[in-house]
Amino acid sequence: MPPPSEFAPPLIVAAAMAGVAVLASWRASRPADPLKPRMIPWRALMILAAGGAIVALAMLAALFNVDGR
Repeated sequence: MPPPSEFAPPLIVAAAMAGVAVLASWRASRPADPLKPRMIPWRALMILAAGGAIVALAMLAALFNVDGR
């Protein structure tokens, strides 16, 4: 098993991406105001952040599969 310091970057990235996905989900679910256009595509940002979190978790899972030769 690799040292614990190798687990920190994927965990930090996964947590940050999950936080961005939750924030974007909350912002996307708010009702639209016709007088103020949305300048940020929150749904697309939510999908990209969730995908990034999945990739980071896959990298973390790959660290567990390293055999100690």
